This record gives sequence, C-alpha cells and structure tokens, in this order.
Amino acid sequence: MCGICGIFHFESGRPVDEGVLAKMCQTLAHRGPDDQGMSVVGPVGLAMQRLSIIDVAGGRQPIWNEDGRIGMVFNGEIYNFQDLREDLKRRGHRFQTRTDGEVIVHLYETFGVACVDHLRGMFAFALWDGGKQQLFLARDRLGIKPLYYALLDGSLIFASELKSLLVYPGVSREMDVQAFSDYLTFEYVPAPKTIFRAVRKLLPGEHMVLRADDCKIHRYWDPCFEPQQGRDEKDLLEDLRTGLSEAVRTHLVSDVPVGVLLSGGLDSSALVAFASHHLEDRVRTFSIGFQESDFNELDYARTVAKAFDTEHRELIVEPHMVQDVAETLVGVLDEPLADASVIPTYLVSQLARQDVKVVLSGDGGDELFGGYRTYKAYRIAQVYRKVPGIVRRGIRELVQALPASEKDFDLVFQAKKFTAGVEAAPEIANTLWWGAYGEDLKSQLLSDDVKASLATYEPFAPIFEHLKTCSAPDALDRIFYLDLKLYLQDGLLVKVDRASMANSLEVRLPFLDHPFVEFATGIPNDLKVRGLHTKYLLRKALRPLVPPAIWKRGKRGFDLPLGRWLRGELREFARDALLGGGLEDSGLFQPGFIRQICDEHFAGRHNHRQLLWPLIVFANWRQQYA
Repeated sequence: MCGICGIFHFESGRPVDEGVLAKMCQTLAHRGPDDQGMSVVGPVGLAMQRLSIIDVAGGRQPIWNEDGRIGMVFNGEIYNFQDLREDLKRRGHRFQTRTDGEVIVHLYETFGVACVDHLRGMFAFALWDGGKQQLFLARDRLGIKPLYYALLDGSLIFASELKSLLVYPGVSREMDVQAFSDYLTFEYVPAPKTIFRAVRKLLPGEHMVLRADDCKIHRYWDPCFEPQQGRDEKDLLEDLRTGLSEAVRTHLVSDVPVGVLLSGGLDSSALVAFASHHLEDRVRTFSIGFQESDFNELDYARTVAKAFDTEHRELIVEPHMVQDVAETLVGVLDEPLADASVIPTYLVSQLARQDVKVVLSGDGGDELFGGYRTYKAYRIAQVYRKVPGIVRRGIRELVQALPASEKDFDLVFQAKKFTAGVEAAPEIANTLWWGAYGEDLKSQLLSDDVKASLATYEPFAPIFEHLKTCSAPDALDRIFYLDLKLYLQDGLLVKVDRASMANSLEVRLPFLDHPFVEFATGIPNDLKVRGLHTKYLLRKALRPLVPPAIWKRGKRGFDLPLGRWLRGELREFARDALLGGGLEDSGLFQPGFIRQICDEHFAGRHNHRQLLWPLIVFANWRQQYA
C-alpha cells in the first residue's frame, strides 16, 4: 500500500524537475511512511511513498524488470500474486523481490496492457515502458484505490491524491462549477470530475496509455447486473458462503497483522466469522460508539466479539472530536465530501493503527445485496405511484408540514425525503433520497450568477453518463449499478481510503473482490430485496455463521447524531462556518437562505442536518483551498 505520483512530458527531450517530483511525493508521506523511492528516466519521473505490507524489507519501488526497460510505481494489493508469480516463473521471468507488485511488471512484459485482466486486487499503478516510450496508468475494477491526473503544458501529472498535483507549478485551483453543483446534489464529486477544473480522476476499471503523440483511455471492466435466471436458491446460498469465505481468505494474505473494523452490522460481522475460521491467532476487532443510545451499536459489536473471542477495542465519539478533526479532514479529503461518517471512520482508523497496519471492512455488501433503505423506498414507490395524483399531492403536503424531530433519520425525516423524490424516475428518485439538494432547494441556495452558469447543465448528468453503459433490464438492478458506480465508488470508497491512509492504515474490502462482485451481480434482485426485506439472500446465507441478534437486525448505517450536535454542542462551530462571512461573501450563495435554514435548525423548527453539513464542509474546504 502506497502513495504514488509522477510526471510525463510529451516532448522526449524535456527533463523532469526532480525537485518538484520530490515535493509531490512528500505530500503523500502519510500514505506510506515506511519508505520512499523515486526514478527519473528521460521524459518520465516516478515516485512513491510505501506502507510495507508484503515483503516488508525487500519490496522497494519503483520496481524494474530484468533489463531495466520497464519500471513501475504501485499502490494497492494483488491478492493472487503468488499464483501469478509461479506462472510467470515457469515462463522464464526472474524476480528480484517477494512483493506482490512486481508481478505487474512481468505480466506487462508478457501480456502488455491486458495485464490488468489477470489482476485480482485493489490497485492504481503507473508503468513506464522505455522500449515503446509509453506510460501506462491503470485503476482497479471497483475504484478502491484512487488515481488523479492533469494534462497541462505538454505534460501529464498523476498522483494518488489531489493535493499532490496542486504542488506542480501551473495547476489551476479554479473551481469547476458543474462539479460544485454535483457536490450539492450527490454530497460528493462524481468521477471523472474533481472540484478543480484542471484535475480529473481516472474512472474505476479504466486504463490510460500515453505516448508522445497520443493519449487513449480504455475501460477494461464494468459490473454487469444481468441476473442469471433458473439458479436454485440453495445452490446460490452455498456459492455465496463459499465465495465470501474465499474472498476473506485471500484478503488476509499479509506479512503484518490484520484486523477487522467491526460495526456490529451483518457485513462486518460476517468478515469476523470468516477471518476467525481462516486465522490461527485471535482476530483483532475495532469499533466506534456514541453516548447517544439510538446511534450506538457497540452492544452488537460486543456480541460478535464475544461470539468469536476477538481481541476487541472500542472508542466513544464525542461532539468535541468533530470540531477537533474538521480542519484535519479537509486536508485529508482535498475536495468536499459531505458524508459525516468520515469522522468516525477517521477515528476508528486511528484506533486500529495503534495495533495493526491492515484491516478488513465490510463496504460493498449493501450495494451488492440490497441493504439500503432506499431499496425499500423503491418497492414502496412502485405501489405509491399507482395512487391517483390528487391523493399523492395531499400526502406530500401533509408530510412536508409535519414538525421536525430531534432524531436525524426517524420516520418523519425519511417520509419527507421519500415524498420529495418519489415523483421522479426511479434512478433519479434514488439519488434524491440519498442526496442533500434537489433542484428546487439549489434554486433557493445558489446566487443568480451561479445559476446562470449552470443554466444549460443537466443536474443529473453523472447518472445519465453511467446509464449509457448499463444494460440491466430492470430498474432496481440499474439502481444497484448506479449506487456501485456513484455512491460507493465516489463517496464511500473515497471516505474509507482517505480516512484510513491519513492514519497509514490499509483497508481491504473482501465484498469487492471482483470474482465475488461478478457472482453477486448475477443474483436476481428479488433474492436481494424481497418485499420490504433487505439482504434476503445474504441474511439467509449468514444465518448459521453469525449470532441471531446480528442477522435479525435491520440496516442501521455508520452515522453520527449530527443534527442534534449542530443544535447543541457544535452550534457555534456551525455558526462560524456558515455565517462567519466566508460563504456569504463568496458570491456563490443566497445569504438569506443560509441564514434561514440555520435559524430554523437552531430553533428546532426543522431538522436541516442534511442541508447544513454539506455547506459546513464546503466552507471549511474553501477556506483552505480557494
């Protein structure tokens, strides 16, 4: 696990500035504090910071092939590297290290850019082919590991984090207004955009080939939500257990201890169950809790820890911690991300890093097996849309008039979100149920100048772009696809990567092992969401493996009591961010609207937690980066 960066000049005679490359690399030191490496060869410079996991002593980068013609920097883990290594040895390749990344260099020698098809893991890498004078960049299938790039002045620069590119002279910090609009809609910036116009993200499952006269991007993999009909449920249950067990086994390969982030939910509990089976030593588990009982899941985590006799550690998150880490998180994330659970994710990563370098996490299980409340909402909406329009309008008016609750995600909050989005097409409704600002709210929030600049921009453009490559015939499968391509990849995985790597902790995600993903996307959706029961097949498969209290419980989500904290202990923190002058003077917003939602929330008349937090995050981001 590393942070990587590099510079490629399209003019072969133009030298790489080693001082600039070294500064770019230094900004990534938190991702890999164990080692640093850098090479400059002709028009290309490659650099990395290493967190040593496999071949701790010997796996230095950049890694070169036998004749020094092909070199690479690599971020991630290749879980099938041992099998690949043996096959490559039989083909005559000679290895200098025992590290997993070296197999990529020799795979490229044999298969060229198709080497990515042989890799099972999470990765982002840059490979220089001196013979072809060609730079090859690639990102893993699910987008677990990030890769940013910018094209400017006859050069391409790339890095694991956006902050590294901002070190390079001439990279503009001009905000992309369309990306800003996307952020308000989705609560994150969907790829390939970033918050800066000059910088882009390579999409998951894509690779890029650069030569002096050419630059091509190719998608080599995409999830296919086309259910295989006619498979027996009993066989699917057995295949699910076998596939997830195998995914966990492969993700435990390490030369350093591995733990599990245990939320107390079904997915993380399953990882503990399988890890306990595969490991000889006791599993180490780490959990976060809250003093507020309706957000605290520690009792469930303790039930699992006791059932599998883990070495268990916990941390209680308190309001002051939010304010303490807010400024740190802006620098960690580089661009606005309004998922408040990044705070407990950062803190549990900090806790785990005291004991281990590597942890497993259950992210991906909800997208693959139908775990979110929005999927229940989809089923309800199928019935609701059959109700006469005049009755639906009456229901909407009644729900929107309901008084606010102090609870962040109670039935009133959910009902208001549901009725606000239900009239849209299913794929759009799902995003409105997730996101903060619909177009009506954006119209009240944004200044006239910003609205004019967005007049021709389609507010749901990222959805329509992804739907172009989705062949799923059923609307619910298309929603699963979109949540995988948007919410998971551009929201949750960004959160997990930045929060963990800021603490020099590697997080592995067995549910996103691509063979398991390919199995899961072939399961009919009525075995995932059966009526209003979520994760039907997964719960049934795991019932013999986890305590009853775990498989019986519904989806809770990894969140914190932010609404009441913003009304209480964090009130002044919120007021300073929102009304301290930075947003009101930016020219981006209608100041009166921000004051209105602040006053309504602070007075308890409305629960505007989901409107306020994205603005607080943006205000702190703008103060540091604008």
